[in-house]
Amino acid sequence: MDNHLSKAPPETTFQHQDALPSLPVPSLETSLSKYLNAVRPFASEEEFKATLDIVNTFQEGVGQELHQKLLQKARTNRNWLEEWWLDVAYLEVRIPSQLNVNFAGPGPYLEHCWLPEEGSQLQRASISTWHTLQYWNLIRTERLHPQKAGKLPLDMDQFRMLFCTCKVPGVKKDTIRNYFKTESEGPCPSHVVVMCRGRMFTFDAVCDGQILTPPEILRQLSYVKECCEGEPEGDGVSALTSEERTRWAQTREHLISIDPHNSNILETIQSSLFVLSLDETKPYSSPMNYTNITTAALTGDPTIRWGDKSYNSLSFADGTFGTTCDHAPFDAMVLVSLCWYLDQQIKATEGKWKGSEAVRAVHRPEELVFTVDEKVRSDIRHAKQQYLETAQDLQIVCYAFTAFGKDAIKQKKLHPDTFVQLAKQLAFQRMHKRPGSCYETAMTRKFYHGRTETVRPCTQEAVNWCKAMMDPSCDAGSRRKAMLAAFNTHNNLMVEAQDGQGFDRHLLGLYLIAREEGLPTPDLFMDPLYSLSGGGGNFVLSSSLVGYTTVLGAAAPMVHHGYGFFYRIRDDRIVVSVSAWNSCRETDAATLFNNFSSSMHEMLHLATTSQL
Repeated sequence: MDNHLSKAPPETTFQHQDALPSLPVPSLETSLSKYLNAVRPFASEEEFKATLDIVNTFQEGVGQELHQKLLQKARTNRNWLEEWWLDVAYLEVRIPSQLNVNFAGPGPYLEHCWLPEEGSQLQRASISTWHTLQYWNLIRTERLHPQKAGKLPLDMDQFRMLFCTCKVPGVKKDTIRNYFKTESEGPCPSHVVVMCRGRMFTFDAVCDGQILTPPEILRQLSYVKECCEGEPEGDGVSALTSEERTRWAQTREHLISIDPHNSNILETIQSSLFVLSLDETKPYSSPMNYTNITTAALTGDPTIRWGDKSYNSLSFADGTFGTTCDHAPFDAMVLVSLCWYLDQQIKATEGKWKGSEAVRAVHRPEELVFTVDEKVRSDIRHAKQQYLETAQDLQIVCYAFTAFGKDAIKQKKLHPDTFVQLAKQLAFQRMHKRPGSCYETAMTRKFYHGRTETVRPCTQEAVNWCKAMMDPSCDAGSRRKAMLAAFNTHNNLMVEAQDGQGFDRHLLGLYLIAREEGLPTPDLFMDPLYSLSGGGGNFVLSSSLVGYTTVLGAAAPMVHHGYGFFYRIRDDRIVVSVSAWNSCRETDAATLFNNFSSSMHEMLHLATTSQL
């Protein structure tokens, strides 16, 4: 081989975007047959027969017509779902997003360099901010490697939404404002907003074309802290972002009408790289128990975070970290990628800055002070009140299951994600004596602007296996056979969903075409079994594998009598966050986790004994 041949240039972040395939539309027949399989576990013979009739009528009649219209839309759109999904899943939703829709999570740095430690907050926040700015720069200069599934490039568009992005409330529907530009596209905002004690400050993170160093950032943060210490709390305008969406939109319009300067402040926050919250609480956590940080991240002080911002970095007084993000502009994997990068960088440098201590004469942070009147003050009080009530109702546990992890499961030639999903279902059925409709996220990023598809893990095979496990007269051989059948079905559903062959988004598309054309809602969507099996966002168990890294997240349950169940899988452990509502008497997050642990042990035992 010729040594003088130059290596291929490194791939740029967005270079594969134009070549990605369009999102496919599955066949109507296949989607409806998958739908019938999915509702089967929740129906009596009679109910199932009624649903079968509804589905057949739909398939032969209006369904066919809607499907044709959907195919037509897909011919002219590389992603027929994209705008619809954004509207229906996020922007048209009127309930407060900060606790119900946002996702949040704990920083994993306490597992190595950054154990909780008094007096370390600002030092560490300046280092973590510096690494975050390096990541922004990687995306801005398009040097972040495009992600792949094996050799297939994945859509990277969501990475444009991590920085300089904000949701803006509207009376009927919100919008997303994105100010990010790559270097080749033009100038990009480079200021950060810092929130502390109900007050807001901003500074430019770039000076003379150079990103500020950690000592320079530390000086800026120290200035903010000094301004706030011993002073009364600010107005806490950011609490308004935790309000019901229409109400927040109206207050926002009022804010702008009092003083045009308020509009400039809003624009500064919206266009900022991200928000850094200097939080005065100390949510002590450990590698075994992340409950306090996870709870603080999801339900913490609303006056020091901007709920609509795509990325809020939370810095706690004991030197630990968390994040909370608006879910509309991207899915959790974008944040996971950033936090995994931070974790690796912080670990590699032992959490220290080894560069120059010199500090340039950088402009001091500028305080952003809204002009408020009595109406705004009263709206802030109302927002805090409703936020506090909901926050107190949310139960979160976040524990490490350390008996075994990916290694032991793979040794049994089983898929780790499916293993966790089945253990969770067995746990639920033991507790609630019935199958629970369940949602697992599948990613469709093989396709242009692909986001997610639903996998419904509560299959008939999974239910049959759970029954076998709970039936004392059933022997290990039959239980194992039922378990393998459940694994097989789940694995296939996941592969199909990632290939754009799930059915939930397809049905949503048909429903929305009917809505757009002003047609009556088809009976399929009015059938009680449709929502009982989870349709229309009614899943009792809402779950997601956050990945195989050190980064975990949490979100609220989809329904009042449901659970959120999020987990990360490591070689030797599985760390899980479970959420539930305290006001629901029948659910309990801690009990579900304990049952899950028992199920994990039983499954591994079953997989072991049967090999003999």
